[in-house]
Amino acid sequence: MPDFPTLAAVDLGSNSFHLQVGRVVGDQIYPLDALREAVRLGAGLGEDKRLDDATQTRALECLTRFGERLRGLPRGAVRAVGTNALRIAKNAAAFLARAQHALGVPIEVIAGREEARLIYLGVVHSLPMSDQHRLVFDIGGGSTEFIIGRRLKPLKLDSLYMGCVSWTLRYFPDGQVTRSALKHAEIAARAELQTMAGDFARRNWQHAVASSGTARALAEILHAQGLGDGTISAEGMKALRARLLKEGSFERLVPEGLRSDRADVLPGGFAILSAIIDALDADRIEISTGALRQGILWDLLGRVHHHDMRDATVAQFMRRHHVDAAQARRVDVAAASLLLQVVDDDARAESLQIASWAAKLHEIGISIAYNGYHKHSAYILRNADMPGFSRSEQERLALLVLAHRGQLRRLEPLVTNDADWPLVAALRLAVLFHRSRGELDLPALALNGRGRRFSLAVPADWLAVNPLTETALREEIGQWRGSGGELQIRLFDSRHGADAQLSAA
Repeated sequence: MPDFPTLAAVDLGSNSFHLQVGRVVGDQIYPLDALREAVRLGAGLGEDKRLDDATQTRALECLTRFGERLRGLPRGAVRAVGTNALRIAKNAAAFLARAQHALGVPIEVIAGREEARLIYLGVVHSLPMSDQHRLVFDIGGGSTEFIIGRRLKPLKLDSLYMGCVSWTLRYFPDGQVTRSALKHAEIAARAELQTMAGDFARRNWQHAVASSGTARALAEILHAQGLGDGTISAEGMKALRARLLKEGSFERLVPEGLRSDRADVLPGGFAILSAIIDALDADRIEISTGALRQGILWDLLGRVHHHDMRDATVAQFMRRHHVDAAQARRVDVAAASLLLQVVDDDARAESLQIASWAAKLHEIGISIAYNGYHKHSAYILRNADMPGFSRSEQERLALLVLAHRGQLRRLEPLVTNDADWPLVAALRLAVLFHRSRGELDLPALALNGRGRRFSLAVPADWLAVNPLTETALREEIGQWRGSGGELQIRLFDSRHGADAQLSAA
């Protein structure tokens, strides 16, 4: 990835959309610009888990404005991610197609634990470096993320489906805070926390930090009420709870200057924070200025400086599943050589990168069983937690690995992007030529084609002494023909100028 002087992050949260722009100076990022709009994406989810039209319109208008600010920035310098609301919305795919057009860059929907990793990255860069184990949590609009980490490394990650928007709508629909409603909201939050409270208990960390708007707003209210010094304490929250129940809402407690759109969802956020303090024994909580969007920027900077978390994840998966590293390297080199001949220049870097990951991981399923191992490999890649990867990247990686062997006609309906067919062809041919799993003096191979139609030129004299490969190529011709595509194998004899074509098996 080339160096970029400016990086930008877009966070499509369940409550607010954020755009953060930063200037890169060496290994540091300095803020240049920030935009925020309260879109309330999570509030637009109906009982059928579909985003309503009004919310979609509001979101698209916001993204159009963000898109104007991003105009002119290279695609690789911008990363946009969607979180909980887009993870659960049944019509997310249709909305994302329109959203990406409005924003002008691709939008990745990330899993909860990947969101947690990025949040930690943003938070830890906003605090002094420490050898202590830190508990970091982020109460978002639709989910709450938890991390225990030391220095720059997250050690435990979790994400729960509870957030300030969803909890407010469920337990405080009219904004009024009664003793009964607050009790039910806190009990429900405690029930959610039970699944992870053991791993995140007080004995596992020394310092608690909260990020994002809900925690900051409650810290401001505590300070304004004389119940805190800019941090959040268990004692202060207990006193605020009594005042909140007396007033019946946050209306009279909110200090001047606190955004009304944040105050509207504070009842749910307060209940969740109270439950966290109680369940995890977090008696004092510091507030961080860093959050998801800053984490996205730092992750982008890591990619620019060749410290891509995805590369580390791939290496870890190779070790975990005992991948034959030498064979993975052979397939990787061969696939890259073929792919360079058929991929467009503007997609070259991205295509080579994902093809390389697929080559390194295509055999991880052998750790489960050899029969149908490509299916096992694809299942692992589709469903495992893979730090650094978005859901769409995992899906694409799983598809390429699934397609590297077996019947192509079954894959034809799954490959919906024509740009993926060159990757499929390069990976299948690389695996085919290296079936012997030994060091091979592979001849120069010329691959041409577009879409799903390809032509491969192979030296006739080399193929004559490799009959197993010849048979496999004949079968591969049939596979492409059966899938609605085409693979021609042209045999050439450079010494005599002869040219022939290999037929299907």
